[in-house]
This record gives sequence, structure tokens and C-alpha cells, in this order.
Amino acid sequence: MTKLKLSLTAVATMLAMSSTIAVAETEFKFGGYVKADVMFSDYSNGAPDSGNLSRQFYVPGTIYGTAGNGEQVVDFQARESRFNFKSTTDLDGHKLSGFIELDFMTHPDGNERVSNSYSPRIRHAFVSFDNWTVGQTWSTFQNPGALPENLDFVGAAEGTPFVRQTQVRYTNGGFQFAIENPETTVTPNGGGARIVSGSGMVPDFVARYNFKTEGGAKFTVAGLARQLNIEKGNIDSQTMGYGVSFTGVIPVGDDDIKLSATAGDGMGRYMALNYANAGVLDADGDIQTISSYGGFASYRHWWNDKWRSSFTLSGFKADNDVALTGGAVNEESYSGYVNLLYSPVKPITVGVEYMYAENKKQNGDKGELNRVMFSLKYVL
Repeated sequence: MTKLKLSLTAVATMLAMSSTIAVAETEFKFGGYVKADVMFSDYSNGAPDSGNLSRQFYVPGTIYGTAGNGEQVVDFQARESRFNFKSTTDLDGHKLSGFIELDFMTHPDGNERVSNSYSPRIRHAFVSFDNWTVGQTWSTFQNPGALPENLDFVGAAEGTPFVRQTQVRYTNGGFQFAIENPETTVTPNGGGARIVSGSGMVPDFVARYNFKTEGGAKFTVAGLARQLNIEKGNIDSQTMGYGVSFTGVIPVGDDDIKLSATAGDGMGRYMALNYANAGVLDADGDIQTISSYGGFASYRHWWNDKWRSSFTLSGFKADNDVALTGGAVNEESYSGYVNLLYSPVKPITVGVEYMYAENKKQNGDKGELNRVMFSLKYVL
């Protein structure tokens, strides 16, 4: 027992001294970052209550506000901070790795009255063996490498696919093929609260191709095919949905342009953090798909080796059949960002960002958000 205690102590000491240790043919890495945010927000219709998702980061559809509440609020948080652990093993020329990451976002538990205690949540948990990846990570339909460098958690929320889910993925060179977790969201006939079916039996299928040019530009093209399925009460309906997405990271001298364009029919939750549903039920209880499209463009300029700024525009639109959905469903969402970031040393970034967002429903009701955000981030 003494030897075991000494061994654990030694390992703990090594982890404290370095983020990487090697045991035989296995390498262990600990990583993540600490991020503290201060957000001054102005909601056109009254701020949502403390702890609301919109008070953590910008989510399309959450900024319509709460009547009777004050419009200006300030929020301090460190919830985006995260930590991860990775192991990599060389097995006679075969590469085996595992990765798990947690943060503290989105949870409704905890409060700001005393301890600001929030539960950790799983972000990633997967195993890779050579060309195969199994577990929860970014959807193959999404390219996280093309996201802009913004202080806001997502940074172009309505203009990008943004999904993490369990999947089985095969990669061969620039090609990737995956089967991923299905989940259907639909609007009731005439409008009303979102229906989440939870009854899908056919996985979502994604194919993607990554390529780059001699000039260093990186691009992806991805396709999504999915079955929308709902079996609840006397409703039993299925139909197909699809989506295509293009992303790029284009160097411009020391600067770069990041962009994304996505369109489809029945994409639903894959775009804009499920701002619009994948379909709507007609009078017979059958699913009619909802078409949608969105994108963003972001230009990052380096003023010198320590100072940089990003300028980002993002947008999304859903083509709702008002006769089926009613007028209270989400139709359009836009946002814009400009920031100034400073890294006195490589692991530390401090910055300020201004963002403006507008969400509009089919009936013309809208909500606006103006936010100034200050952040400090230390990469472990």
C-alpha cells in the first residue's frame, strides 16, 4: 500500500510539473483553459432572468427578453473554463488514443447568490484507433477549425452548424464518413412548443471532404442525410432531410478569412443551435420539412505579434410555411462582432468585444441584444 501511495504521489508531482508524461509507449496529456468573462448586456425587451442561457452566451432565440425586467444587466462568469485529458498509445505501428473534456456551461443548476457552483458537463468523450473514431465529439457535418476567434462562446451562432454528439466515424485521407446520433425536432401543426421525438431508429449519415491549396487555404465540403421520425400518441410519420455545408480558412498575408455557407431541407438542430425546427406537422400529422440556410464571414487582422482583431458577420433564415407553423416561430437571426485581443505571452489572451444580434419571428416580433464583453483566458 505504501508503494502505491508513493507511486500516486510521484504521478501527481509529475503532472504538476508538466502537462505531458510518458509511460512505456503511452503518452498522457492534460489540457484546457481558464476563462473569465464580464458581460454588459442590453436587451430590447427586458433581460432574461439570471441563469438564463442567454446570460451565459449568445444563443439565437433566447434574446426576445422578459417583459417587466430591466433592459441592462451585467454578468460575471468563469463557466466556459474547461479541462481535458488525452492518452495516446503506439501499438506496433497502430495509434490508439482516448480523449475526454468537461466544462461548466449551459447547466441550470447553481446560482449567483453565494458560491456560483455549477456542475461539469461532458463535451467530448471518444476513442480513436487508426482511422476510426467512436464516441462523442464534433459532428462530422461541422468544421470547428473554421469558427472565428471571438470572445463569445460560439462566435457566429446562427451562421454555422454546431453539434456535438456520439458517432462512429471513418477517416481516409481527406475523406470522412460517419453515422451519428439521430434526434428529430418538429413544430406542432399551427405552432406551439417544440416536439422532440426521441424515437429515431435510423442514424444520421454524414460525408465530408477536407482539402487545401498550395497557397495554404483550407476548405471542407460536407453533406448530411437524415430521417425525420416522430412516433408519439396517434402521430407516426417519417420523411427525409438533407444539408450541404462549405467552410474555408483563407490566409491573407499574416491575416486570415474564415467563412461558412450551409443550406438544406430538414436540417433543424444542425444549424443555429436549433433556432428553427427540422419540420412541422400538417393537419394529417405528417412531417413537412422546413428549408433553411445560413453562413458567416470573419476577417482576422494581426496588428502586430501581440495584438489582433476579428470582424464577423453571421446570419440565418428559415422558410416557414406560415399556414402550418403559425406566426410565432423563429424566422431570421443576424449578429455582428468586432473585438480587440492582446496576448502579452502566448498562453494568455485578454480582450474586449462588442456584439449586436437581432432575432425575428415570422409574425414580425423581434428581440435585439447589444453586448460588450471583457475576457481573460489562460491556456493550460
